[in-house]
Amino acid sequence: MSERLAVHENHNIIYEIVIEKDFENLKSELNKLKVSERKLCIVTETTVGAIYTREIKKILEECAKETFVFTFEAGEKNKNLYTIKDLYTFLIEKYFDRRDMLVALGGGVTGDMTGYCAATYLRGIDFIQIPTSLLAQVDSSVGGKTGVDFDGYKNMVGAFYQPKLVYIATDTLKTLTKREFLSGMGEVIKYGIIKDKEFFYYLKKHADEIKNYEEQALSYIIKVSCDTKRKVVESDFKEQGERALLNFGHTLGHAIEKYLYMDMLHGECVSVGMAGAAFLSCDKGYLSEHAKKEIIDLLTLYELPVSESRIYVEKVLAATGSDKKMEGGKIKFIVIDEIGHSFIDKSVSLSEMESALYYITENRMEI
Repeated sequence: MSERLAVHENHNIIYEIVIEKDFENLKSELNKLKVSERKLCIVTETTVGAIYTREIKKILEECAKETFVFTFEAGEKNKNLYTIKDLYTFLIEKYFDRRDMLVALGGGVTGDMTGYCAATYLRGIDFIQIPTSLLAQVDSSVGGKTGVDFDGYKNMVGAFYQPKLVYIATDTLKTLTKREFLSGMGEVIKYGIIKDKEFFYYLKKHADEIKNYEEQALSYIIKVSCDTKRKVVESDFKEQGERALLNFGHTLGHAIEKYLYMDMLHGECVSVGMAGAAFLSCDKGYLSEHAKKEIIDLLTLYELPVSESRIYVEKVLAATGSDKKMEGGKIKFIVIDEIGHSFIDKSVSLSEMESALYYITENRMEI
């Protein structure tokens, strides 16, 4: 089932999100970008590269002037400026100029780094996204946020820079581990919580089809997730307002992720963070106990963690102080007053976040 979404800026289409079952139509999409006289560099990592590089390189070679491959060691620990330096060197040695293009092949780590390199190499060259993980397909490949981690601080160095194409092949999800796939569901569920009550209950009703990788269900949840993010990004590309809503669960989640130093997957940390944010929303009187329980239950249905006992609350709380979402010394904490509606609350205090963290660590979840 083929789906297509257009991302606009100032009423002009700047790129399309193409959702296909496989890579059969990738060549025709690349031809639209007029790559016949351009060099292309596939940027990938060791795990994904071993599965898809040969297939993608063959497709690119049929339509591009020259095709190269840059592969780095898989893992969040390599999402840093040292890897970017190696990629810069590779591009310089292959004489890449401003007409040429990078191709991000992989999950969120690959997409974020490739986008950042594209934004900064020669002050900006084109790149496209071919996301192969659910997390990347529904979140990080869409919206133009690029970046690398710095000394354990997630995405602390980066740029807003849009791709020229996002090509999603749902078949790639079948090569993920179950844990990686379900981690991506953390971001999918987030969209239902913050923006779309109907989608939230769809995820509850169709959990079996989704967890069994049924094509129609996968295509649908990816389309709805991308469309939700597309609309938010179009209204607030550089996160001056509404785009911050996409950070629901991330303030606590990123702090936990830093504390555990990548021991949990991103979507798992976001899930725990969303459980904490649901508690905080309820504790402040915004959200009903029933709605909070529904959120916890849905996360649990997708086998996502809703508690984490290995953290020290004080250290995680301190980590929230370096959050990128700080503004004027205050955290732009995302809260919800009902499933499907969220808002920014700058009044959330450290003591309220501390209570939410104790709620997470003491395993007091209604499951």
